[in-house]
Amino acid sequence: MVRRPPETSGRKLNKKWGIGAQHALYHREGTWFHVLERFPGALCDPHGFIQFESKQALKNYPGIVIHEETNTTRVSSGIAALRDYVRREP
Repeated sequence: MVRRPPETSGRKLNKKWGIGAQHALYHREGTWFHVLERFPGALCDPHGFIQFESKQALKNYPGIVIHEETNTTRVSSGIAALRDYVRREP
């Protein structure tokens, strides 16, 4: 049986990496998130994060699509491909 590493959370990574976000969300592939509700906010994957100072900054960021009707944020290429992505050790 293959053992998977334990899942983490945006809250845990926010603290571990000292991001300083009011709301941090996590997705293991960095492609799907709920919509950030408090700012500054951060979207995290196992290897890093991208931070947003406001909802407007998140909505206007190239490569990110917000679906308000389903309360989801999509990043088709993953957050690691975005220009302001900050890489961290897992």
